[in-house]
Amino acid sequence: MGMFLVFSAAVQYNDPDPYAWLALYLAAAGVSFAALWFPVSWKIPAVVAVGAFVWAATLVPEVMQTSFPALFQSWEMMSREMEEGREFLGLLSVASWTTYLAHLGRKAQQ
Repeated sequence: MGMFLVFSAAVQYNDPDPYAWLALYLAAAGVSFAALWFPVSWKIPAVVAVGAFVWAATLVPEVMQTSFPALFQSWEMMSREMEEGREFLGLLSVASWTTYLAHLGRKAQQ
């Protein structure tokens, strides 16, 4: 998953707001790689997860204006709603993964 997150960061070069996405994906990748080598405090991935969940929540109004199949009808971004929907899925992926890492970290501390 760490390599997937690094790849996700690498493809942000053409995004209108790449720096926020780079920070999020690289933070999640860093936590992922760190968890491979040593026990990571559950607080670190939890911060990333909360950030991703909060950011995703800000996109909900736009996401509700499109359907799930419409997000993948074409490779290109056809509308703002399509872009927001895809970003929402990326945020949920990061939030879910880092929540899992926080759970593992919490479990290891017990």
